[in-house]
Amino acid sequence: MASLMDELLGVLRQEKQGYINLTELSEEKRVSIIQGNVDALDSISSKEQEVTSELKNLENKRVNILKDMAVVLGKDDEDITISKMIEMLERQPGEQAKLIQAKDELVACASKMQIANQQNEILLRHAMEMVEFDLTLLKSLKQAPETANYDKNAYNTGEILGNSGFDTKQ
Repeated sequence: MASLMDELLGVLRQEKQGYINLTELSEEKRVSIIQGNVDALDSISSKEQEVTSELKNLENKRVNILKDMAVVLGKDDEDITISKMIEMLERQPGEQAKLIQAKDELVACASKMQIANQQNEILLRHAMEMVEFDLTLLKSLKQAPETANYDKNAYNTGEILGNSGFDTKQ
């Protein structure tokens, strides 16, 4: 059981480091979004995918370790979580403290990463709004104003001036 606990603590430390790496990449992404550097965003996204893949593998490893611990303890493997392991370790305060610390550090890192991602999402949304505004502005610059031509019922005909700006046909 002690070796499983050491292995679990090691996996939790590796997961924490993975979340730290993702948070750092999120900070780089924020700078790239602000600068509008699409090439850097592409590179950062590739790195994020690699780290995320590593985190998924570590998560699977953690789940397998918890299943092994459940077998050793004679418990149902579906019921074993880190929190329940902390409760079960009441008689082993040293191991319990290590597991609590590892869990708290992992949760703190994941929370920081979540905040950074939310900020990046807001920045991206604003960047997209600016692009949409720029496109609308460019469209309106190319479009001539409507003329004040009215038909016999006094309705605006909605004719648009040509590129020259004057209607030479009369």
